[in-house]
Amino acid sequence: MKNIKFLVFLGLFSFSVFAQEDIVLKGKELFGDIKARQIGPAIMSGRISDIAQHPTNNQIIYIGAAGGGVWKSGDGGASFSSMFDKHNQSIGCITVDPNNPDNVIWVGTGETWTRNSVSAGDGIYKSTDGGLNWTNMGLPKSDRISSIIVDPRNSETIWVGVLGALWGENDERGIYNSKDGGKTWTKIYGIDSNTGCSDLVIDPKNPDVMYASFWEFRRTAWSFSSGGINSCLLKTIDGGKTWNKIHTGYPTGKLGRIAIAVAPSNSEILYSVLECEKDAEKGMYKSTDAGKSWKHLNSDFALVVRPFYFSRIVVDPKNADIVYKGGLSGSISRDGGVTFKDLGSMHSDIHDIAIDLNDSKRIYCATDGGFYRSWNGGSTLEKTTNLPLSQFYHITMDDAEPYNIYGGLQDNGSWFGPSKSDGGIEARDWESVGAGDGFRVLKHPTKKIVYSEMQGAENIWRYNLDTKELKTIQPLQEKGVVKLRFNWNTPIVTGIHNPDRIYAGSQFVHVSDDMGATWKIISPDLTTNNPLKLNQENSGGLSKDNSGAENHCTLFTIAESPKDKNVIWVGTDDGNVQVTQDAGKTWSNVTANIKGLPINTWCYHIESSNFNSGSAYAIFDGHTKNDYQAYVYKTNDFGKTWNSIITKDIDGFSRTLQEDYVNENLLFLGTEKGLYITIDGGKNWSKFENEMPSASVFHIDLHKKTNDLVMATHGRGIIILDDISVLRQVTQDVVKKDVHFFETKAYPKLENSSFGGTSSELEFVGSNPNSAAQIIYYLKKRNTFGKMELEVQDATGKRVVKLPAANQKGINIVTWGFNEKGPKTAQGKTIDYSGFSTPMVPAGKYKAVLTKGKETYTHDFDVINDPKSVIMQSSRDEQYKTSHVLFDKVQELAYTVYQIDEMIKVSDELSLKVPALKKSNSKISNELNALKNTMVVTTGDNYVGSAEKQLREKLGAIYSSVASQYDAPSPSQKANIESVMELFNTAKSKFETLKSSYLGKLTDATTKNGIPFKLKTIEEFLEN
Repeated sequence: MKNIKFLVFLGLFSFSVFAQEDIVLKGKELFGDIKARQIGPAIMSGRISDIAQHPTNNQIIYIGAAGGGVWKSGDGGASFSSMFDKHNQSIGCITVDPNNPDNVIWVGTGETWTRNSVSAGDGIYKSTDGGLNWTNMGLPKSDRISSIIVDPRNSETIWVGVLGALWGENDERGIYNSKDGGKTWTKIYGIDSNTGCSDLVIDPKNPDVMYASFWEFRRTAWSFSSGGINSCLLKTIDGGKTWNKIHTGYPTGKLGRIAIAVAPSNSEILYSVLECEKDAEKGMYKSTDAGKSWKHLNSDFALVVRPFYFSRIVVDPKNADIVYKGGLSGSISRDGGVTFKDLGSMHSDIHDIAIDLNDSKRIYCATDGGFYRSWNGGSTLEKTTNLPLSQFYHITMDDAEPYNIYGGLQDNGSWFGPSKSDGGIEARDWESVGAGDGFRVLKHPTKKIVYSEMQGAENIWRYNLDTKELKTIQPLQEKGVVKLRFNWNTPIVTGIHNPDRIYAGSQFVHVSDDMGATWKIISPDLTTNNPLKLNQENSGGLSKDNSGAENHCTLFTIAESPKDKNVIWVGTDDGNVQVTQDAGKTWSNVTANIKGLPINTWCYHIESSNFNSGSAYAIFDGHTKNDYQAYVYKTNDFGKTWNSIITKDIDGFSRTLQEDYVNENLLFLGTEKGLYITIDGGKNWSKFENEMPSASVFHIDLHKKTNDLVMATHGRGIIILDDISVLRQVTQDVVKKDVHFFETKAYPKLENSSFGGTSSELEFVGSNPNSAAQIIYYLKKRNTFGKMELEVQDATGKRVVKLPAANQKGINIVTWGFNEKGPKTAQGKTIDYSGFSTPMVPAGKYKAVLTKGKETYTHDFDVINDPKSVIMQSSRDEQYKTSHVLFDKVQELAYTVYQIDEMIKVSDELSLKVPALKKSNSKISNELNALKNTMVVTTGDNYVGSAEKQLREKLGAIYSSVASQYDAPSPSQKANIESVMELFNTAKSKFETLKSSYLGKLTDATTKNGIPFKLKTIEEFLEN
């Protein structure tokens, strides 16, 4: 019996030991030193929703971007820096505390210019240190905050206007007040769950007086409705305790969005732009009695167009008759609103205008294409060129070296540009290949052809990059075919198995096998074809707005299987997932098989698996039904069954997924709030935040050659994770080790010059990828105690260089630029820059050696020559040999000068201590100094006062020149080396003569007089 108990115990013990739970790494522990690289671009920038100014320092300006966060300028708008990367990137408004403007800034998230592609907010934020750090102060379900007012008498009192949800009912709509600096909030006024506060402004003369406009509105995926019986303009005269309508002079009936502004110089004067039922009654209204009555002044198209998108009035702070209105071009009136004219040339769609508080000629404009400023009241404007706020919808890549990235932008056309460029990726590197709202841009797999499109397939172009020929190729209406319905963001896809094939989606799948010259339909209507969702011509509410953005019951994503040309997947904006296994002859609607998915949820992306023809991922976006949950499913049997791979780790709805090409458990998910990564097929997800803002990721692609993960963000441009292959190797076997080196590719020593780059310091330049070798290792625990060292050894085990060892838990990356240790240079009056020149190692095998306490870990890796290089190996060998000969001479000269300095020092010391030796030692010092003056510069500076170059400078110059090149020394360099070596040998010979004459005398004298003196050996000298 005892034996049985012992065996049972032993079995349980064995199970507990060997059935250990998996180690799950999260966030920083997993990603470690892997960092994102932001390449913009800023040539076309992106939509800016709000501008805020410092009340006393006109050099400080803040802007809020539609999807790109908060940016601050300290030079009057010439340049900006990001200050909100870790937080929600959709900005509704910014307010600077008038009582403490240097430190306290408020940000309300959630853009209020309510087009179909806007992102949602997550509350109100506060900074008390000028924007360095931010705290979410609440109102998490506000969705969109239109206004923030800080009481100019007391910073603890704040009023907030909440516009609320765009896509559904929202009880949080209304006006909120805090009396404790934002710690707690009280809703002081609201109308209903469909009507929100679109404007809240304060009387600058009397803070107890405020005006609030309320707007009844709703957007669905297939329509927009602006206006209702509850839209109104209200006024309070008691700090928000009571509110009353001020509609005298307004038209009767339903009202839409109402813009309101108070003239700072005369608060009796109010301006309002009104959306109402009758076109003749829309437009500019003015009150000269603080809202008691209103007079209609103007109904120009520029004032009334698209009120949901343009509803900002700004009055000159010094002149109540000068009024600005946002719009397609922006308008200005100089006669109190009676007549208006357009502002100067800038990108269309102006959302906010700000006027300098002290100089009315100085104005700023927030547009769909970035930030502009003017010094002459808006007659002419210049664009700020360092704001990478571009709003991409999709990206693709080619196989060029470096590869190019192609993508379409919200209201900024279609472009392509390189993943790296000499001097960094500049505006000049980007080329336009489309107009309008750009969406999908595709490079032909083998030809110099680019396909691009603009909204609603209004145009699909085929563009020849060589000949510049442009052809329109979109599928058109044909006899006997019902009206085609194209989504605002129409799917077009190039064929994987036939490079000349291109797919396009309406409610049907269209296929062309001749690059768009002819098309055929290979499917029935694959949507729900719901007639209740097909009335776009009446969309808009009080202001018709049928641009095509609400086209519905359309195809939105098409995916051809890389494993089987006959398998094609389709997802629709009304919630269908359809698949064909016979190239379109028959289709199966597999939507009903997806358990837990709300009906009619938009299928935003389908990723056909690289590993199995029956496997695919379907990503659904429910935010257009006011559902912000993430829905991602995987099937392995052509859609018969599906499993959700979403966990509670993910915050925010998702739009796109990229499967790795090698490890099917490695997945990348683009969400409304950034990038998430899983290494275990979706069991656990981690948000990636290393240099990665919380921007909305609309699309992801993975380059097959470089393993670069490339993201299209809607507000922060293109962001790249260079070479994600290390994540493929993170397994349970790896993470259970104390130390693990990851396998890496052979690293080429790229023979690139350091030239390139024409941008000024005020222009955005995208960073290039790191071209150095990367030693990548995993640490199970952070090394906090004990010695930890890292060095690179050559194939013989000789140390090449010592590197600083990274010691954090998770993945560590240490870069090495193929350099050996630099030479020790002679001391002189000026800097010898040759000390910064290090010989480059030859191609070959190398070893990383990590010493951690008593343990040593090694990793072999290869260094190769630039594959593009034409340099012969014999030339490389000669360069390497020559640079090391010169390297040794630089150090030998340094040792010689060290000896001279020591002998001069002790000679001078003896002269002072032993007067009898002064004369003889002065002679020694003088002769040594005279020789030293020929060896190193002993006067002047490193600039215009430089002295004549001496041996050190001449030797250092030729050493640096040869060491920094890849080819053998040129005949001219060889001649120079010969000349310098002659000088070196002459100087060295003179020193040896002086040394043999004087060193013994100095040694005897110092010994006799008790003065410590001993020259280091060259080995000892070089060691220190």
